Amino acid sequence: MRALFIQHDHVSPTGPVSARLRERGFDVHEVLIVDEQHAGSPNVHFEFPDASAYDLLVPMGAPWGAWDDRGIGRWLVPEISWLRSALDADTPVLGICFGGQLMSRALGGAVATARRPEIGWTVLHSDDDELVASGPWFEFHYDRWTVPAGAREIARTASASQAFTFGRSLAVQFHPELTAASLEGWLNAGGAEKVLADGQDPAAMLAHTRAEEPSALARTASLVDAYLDRVARLEPSR
Repeated sequence: MRALFIQHDHVSPTGPVSARLRERGFDVHEVLIVDEQHAGSPNVHFEFPDASAYDLLVPMGAPWGAWDDRGIGRWLVPEISWLRSALDADTPVLGICFGGQLMSRALGGAVATARRPEIGWTVLHSDDDELVASGPWFEFHYDRWTVPAGAREIARTASASQAFTFGRSLAVQFHPELTAASLEGWLNAGGAEKVLADGQDPAAMLAHTRAEEPSALARTASLVDAYLDRVARLEPSR
């Protein structure tokens, strides 16, 4: 089995999500769209791989808006079309944060700026704790999706929808791939200023993340397992 991660920016490692897929027997491939050199001008050229060559697609997070066709249109609109074709072909997709928002758009939903950001460790209300546990999960987003027609919403907070399934695919608004090391990378790449602007202490958030990491890793492994077994119905050798 082959899994393809779409990394939209250079400071978003695939972390424990890809680690669990490897433990489940997947051959994991990663491609990067916007490298560090172009982080301030993400409207780059990118050619998406043949989705049919993979058994699972994992579009990840990004620091930009999933609604910003003009600002990052050279690859944003093509990625939406690419995901739509994969979903039409019943290729499983696990969309994470920005990637989940792109899934919503690909399926006819919409993405817009939320009334308030969600940043930090957050407990969700889940209709299916065995698939998407209530958390806490780490959030870092300013936008929210609408649940597209034909999808089933799994989890939510008072501010935004947090997870939906569509066929063999799952979108999550939170970050199951996050570790303390990846959060430190986000903070160093401009995230600290955003955390401060939200009235929070970046150092305290990082310390909280280090303390939460062992439990978070277990939640992520359970999420990946439940997704593969119950939704995607992919059964590579362990």
